[in-house]
Amino acid sequence: MVAGTETEAEIETAGLRELVVRARVVLWDFDGPICRLFAGHSAHRVARELVEWLEGRGMRRLLTDDERAAPDPHVVLRAVDRLHPRSDLVIELEERLTQEELRAVPSAMPTPYADPLIRTWSAVGVRLAVATNNSPRTVRTYLGSRDLLGCFAPHIYGRTAELHRLKPHPHSLNRALRATGADPAAALMIGDSPSDLTAAQEAGVSFLGYARNERKAKLLVDAGAEHVVGSLQPVLDALRR
Repeated sequence: MVAGTETEAEIETAGLRELVVRARVVLWDFDGPICRLFAGHSAHRVARELVEWLEGRGMRRLLTDDERAAPDPHVVLRAVDRLHPRSDLVIELEERLTQEELRAVPSAMPTPYADPLIRTWSAVGVRLAVATNNSPRTVRTYLGSRDLLGCFAPHIYGRTAELHRLKPHPHSLNRALRATGADPAAALMIGDSPSDLTAAQEAGVSFLGYARNERKAKLLVDAGAEHVVGSLQPVLDALRR
C-alpha cells in the first residue's frame, strides 16, 4: 500500500467508527437488527391466514392479486386500512397480527451480537429506543425474554392505530426523538430495509444498515444507504474501542 493512502476497508471502518462514536441515542428497528421474529413461525403463512380470514368473510375484493400473494402480513394490513381506516375490521385484523407476532416470540432467533451490543451501548450511557412496525407488545415480550427490556424501557415505539404512519413514515422515529429529548443529529438508526432508511432520512437521523444476506444488502445500497454491515460484530468492536 502506498504511504499516506487508505484502503476501502479502512475508510469503511473509519466511517462506521464515526457513526458509533457520534451517537448519543440509537434507534433500533426490531425484526432484523434485534432478532428474526419469524425465524420459526412463517411470516408468509401469517399473511396467507390473514388473507384467508378476510376471504372467509366475503372480503376478497379488498385486496389485489399482488396483495393476496404478498409474503408480508403488513401488506395485507395496510391494504385494508387504506380502504377502511380505523375501522373495526382493521382493529380486529391488527390484533390478529399482534397475536401471531406474540406466538412467534418463543421461536424468534436473536441477531448475532445484538444482545451484547445493546447491553454495551446501554452501559456506556447511550440512550436506546425501538422504532418498529411491529406491535410494541411483541417487542416488550421479546426483550423481556432476553433480559433486555431495561436497556430500552420505556422507549418502545411500534405499530399504532394510525397505520398510515408505519415506516417509511418517520412517525415512530420522531416519537422516540421527542421522548428522549434527542437532537436528530446526535441519533443513529439501525435498520434492515429501505423503509427504515427512508424514515431515518425524513427524521434527519444517521442510518446504519444491517443486512443478513446479499439480497438485503443490495436493496439497502440501491436505496442509497452509505453504511451497511453484514454483522453487528464490527459495530460492537467499534464501540468497545
